[in-house]
Amino acid sequence: MKHRIERVETQIQREIDDIILKDVNDPRVQGVTITGVKLTGDLQQATVYFSVLSEKASDVQATQAGLDKARGLIRREVAQRIRLFKVPEITFVQDESVRYGSHIDKLLAELNSKE
Repeated sequence: MKHRIERVETQIQREIDDIILKDVNDPRVQGVTITGVKLTGDLQQATVYFSVLSEKASDVQATQAGLDKARGLIRREVAQRIRLFKVPEITFVQDESVRYGSHIDKLLAELNSKE
């Protein structure tokens, strides 16, 4: 069963990335990268992690608002593209790991420049 969940997560990630790129016309979601999807064991809830290149808090909030507004469209498109008994409810959450990795890279670069 775990294998199936991982396959469905990967497929949902691909489809949402494609939907955002091609079908969502909201300028707030331009430049969004889908970094991962986590499904519950019963495939009823999907947490979609996204990252934005901008580090401004206002840009991240605008992107979150844009994704939340497009949630219905994205869910409907996922339902048409993937054959599932019930399409999961989608929740968008910002992925902090990309920003954290960037911060670590800066710290390492500063450390190397001091030496």
